[in-house]
Amino acid sequence: MHVLATAGHVDHGKSTLVEALTGTDPDRLVEERERGLTIDLGFASTRLPSGAELAFVDVPGHVRFIKNMLAGVGAVDACLFVVAATEGWKPQSEEHLRILELLGVRHGLVALTKVAGLDDEWRELARLDVTDHVAGTFLAPSEIVEVDAPAGQGLQALREALDRLLVSTPTAADHGRPRLWVDRSFSARGSGAVVTGTLTGGSLEVGEELLVVGPTMRRPQRVRVRALQSHNESRESAGPGRRVAVNLSGLAHERPYRGDALVRPDQWFLSRTLDCSLGVLATLDHEVSRRGAYQAYLGSGEHAVGLRVLGSQALAPGGEGHVRIHLPVALPLLPGDRYVLRESGRSETVGGGEVLDVDPVLPASKATPSRSVARVLAERGWVEVDTLERLTGERRPPDVAGRWVVDPAALTEAAESLRTAIAGAGPLGLDLATLDDRQRAVASTLAGVVVEGGWARPASGGGAQESLAAHPYLAALRAARFSPPDPDDRIERVELRELVRLGLVVERDGCCFAVEAVDEAARVVAGLLLARPEGITVATIRDALGTTRKFLLPLLAHLDASGVTRRRGDLRVAGPRLPASR
Repeated sequence: MHVLATAGHVDHGKSTLVEALTGTDPDRLVEERERGLTIDLGFASTRLPSGAELAFVDVPGHVRFIKNMLAGVGAVDACLFVVAATEGWKPQSEEHLRILELLGVRHGLVALTKVAGLDDEWRELARLDVTDHVAGTFLAPSEIVEVDAPAGQGLQALREALDRLLVSTPTAADHGRPRLWVDRSFSARGSGAVVTGTLTGGSLEVGEELLVVGPTMRRPQRVRVRALQSHNESRESAGPGRRVAVNLSGLAHERPYRGDALVRPDQWFLSRTLDCSLGVLATLDHEVSRRGAYQAYLGSGEHAVGLRVLGSQALAPGGEGHVRIHLPVALPLLPGDRYVLRESGRSETVGGGEVLDVDPVLPASKATPSRSVARVLAERGWVEVDTLERLTGERRPPDVAGRWVVDPAALTEAAESLRTAIAGAGPLGLDLATLDDRQRAVASTLAGVVVEGGWARPASGGGAQESLAAHPYLAALRAARFSPPDPDDRIERVELRELVRLGLVVERDGCCFAVEAVDEAARVVAGLLLARPEGITVATIRDALGTTRKFLLPLLAHLDASGVTRRRGDLRVAGPRLPASR
């Protein structure tokens, strides 16, 4: 399936030729038929001799309707360029050709119309005139087919030439990310809102959920595909490169119009600031600077934009450079999208180019835009996989934790910073709870680093128990035994929790004891109970351990809780876990 746009000067026979090829009059408006002048976009389709399907977007040729022409050529595969042999090359012939080039159209065919009744010499002169004007453009190698639709002359030759054109014209790629720029919108009785456009980037299916975004939407709106048609045939699905009519359900108050887009939710970055290339037309008689009332034509829409030239103050006619464009509304765009820039004050096409960055992060004074994914990563450092695809259109395998694609320099910097922090951490290592998601992900990848129990430490430093066994506070507890020092500033709270978790310290009611002191106290109590099995008093245990009530009561509470002793009134008796006496 291919979509072709007609192009050429007003009254050179574009619509007449489309009707002769397809049997459908693309001038659907009453005013168009009454005036014999194409005002808005028209649509038709046919099947060529080879069996290939071909859709036409017929565009107006009059300069007053240039914005309508631009709305129809943004997503076409090729063009049928029409020049009347009786009139030759005209101003809109030139402007349409330049617009097609700016939009990246690279395939086409020239129809030399109104040849009936012209002698051979006139026709040859007309062909030479066309050849001269298309020299150096994408149309230079194209066939020129002589045709006269009202006389029925050359139509079969044109159909065969169109077949040959399609063989060399690539079909639309399916990236699984559909986008349909709305070029027509209407209400169908009993069905509701219907929008049409040329589908690119992926397929649509009946029943799936889409997002409507664009200048006529106050905010992105979720809708559902109620029905699909392509070439007047109902379909359950439609692939990229087709003209499609989409019946939508779920709309609130607004209805989509030309310039809006249908996309899948969460697949597109909605951009209001773009960095783009800009090629200025050589025919311009002035420089392009930030001064001017500019209109950017993106997708099927026309948008009043702010413009800043990057790296210089202005671009000369025929020059190329980079610009930053500020849109009045967020649009679903990707690097590689094409645009045309016009200046409304002078009513002229200024130039056009390619979107390079849909979310610039550097100030305009430092920006050096390109389509390079490496540049995007270098400027941002860390980008989530899905976000990177929305920003660049490319999906890269993650570098870290199955989630991020990381600039090599940023990854090296993060790794070195973590190694320094881990090396300077306490005996437990570096607490992972103090790190952000990125740092934790990097810590788990570092060679020579062990991540365990929520801590990261050098592998050469041994385990947590080994590291904490030499902690000075633990040494102080062991030395003081039953009159232990308070933790206060001697130890970090997280270190104390880890000493308790590892069984090196017993903490009870604000007092801390080395586990060896607790074991020794249990054996002393066992000896006392061996002599007095009916029970012993707190004072007896205090005197035996040589401590005070301040430390003894928390210690006895621990012995009771662990089953070493049981409390009976004012006495302590043997519990089920009383050890042997020393």
